[in-house]
Amino acid sequence: MSGHVVDQVARRRFADAALAVVVGALVVTTAAFDGDTTAVDHALIVLGSAALAFYRAAPLAVLAVATATGAAYVLHAHPGPIAALPVLAAMHTASRVGHRGWAAGAGGVYLAAFVATDPTNGEVAERAALLAGWFLCAVVTGLADRNWQAYLRQTEQRALEAERTREEAALRRAGEERLRIARELHDSLTHSISIVKLQAGVAVHLARKRGEEVPPALLAIQEAGGEAMRELRATLEILRTDEPTGGTPALLVERARAAGLAVDLTVTGEERPLPATLDRAVYRIVQEALTNAARHAGGAKVRVELAYGDDDVTIRVDDDGTADPDRPPEPGIGLTGMRERVTALGGGLHTGPRPEGGFSVRAELPLGETG
Repeated sequence: MSGHVVDQVARRRFADAALAVVVGALVVTTAAFDGDTTAVDHALIVLGSAALAFYRAAPLAVLAVATATGAAYVLHAHPGPIAALPVLAAMHTASRVGHRGWAAGAGGVYLAAFVATDPTNGEVAERAALLAGWFLCAVVTGLADRNWQAYLRQTEQRALEAERTREEAALRRAGEERLRIARELHDSLTHSISIVKLQAGVAVHLARKRGEEVPPALLAIQEAGGEAMRELRATLEILRTDEPTGGTPALLVERARAAGLAVDLTVTGEERPLPATLDRAVYRIVQEALTNAARHAGGAKVRVELAYGDDDVTIRVDDDGTADPDRPPEPGIGLTGMRERVTALGGGLHTGPRPEGGFSVRAELPLGETG
């Protein structure tokens, strides 16, 4: 149970106890001025008032206790209308949870006891009529409170539903925008890059066919065209896949090995399914770290470590490339996006050159309420 819930329960219990104390104090004080009350009368008042502290858990039981003790007090001491306060409060709380019939019956029992003290006395009849009006108000206000609470719950539910609908609409618009961007990139860049790559390849082929030395700039253009095409395709794939990774870190490692990168994967702790948001974050962090290693670490060896703890999961990707601790690289879009993703999940990210050479990426993600 969270601290907020505990505090809320404690406040409710305090409010219920305060209601019982206030009602009991009013009735006891009024009884003290009558001068004819006995210890039995005070005990009945205290018992009927104290029962009000439990009206949330057992409203009908509280109504029965308050009515029985109130009727007994009336028959024994013949008090005034103020003595009906415990019954009045119990009727209101019972009516608020839907027991209006029982509440009305309890009021009838108390009124019968009140009138039975002196049926021929006109003043008693007037007081009984006053009490009947009070009891009617207690039942009506209980019903009104019940309807108001139902209205509030319905309004809150509608607000939550509207918020969910807005979120779904926003996600749908975001997906449509990603597809539009993907189409624009495909139509505008894919053709141009393909032409550059094709022309460079033809030029290299003709130069070699004529036995001429291929200019380094031409080879660089051909290589850059191929790399640009691969990156563009990867970007288009991400834009079209609407976030689900469709793979695991182990699959990323296998792909990196197939592409010629020397990668080792180590998993420690109890490996288990992760919430969707956290699972995507782990995948993207490993993906970006391996991409950076392939681009900047040359033929270096790469170690990928996944450590599952009780409260978090740690991702570490180290390479023994040429990164220099004295000249840390400027964070690019990839590292910046990685940091934003980790921060959004409440985790920590540490990136930079290793003292012994190479580059290190370490992300710690909490296993909290993500998903």
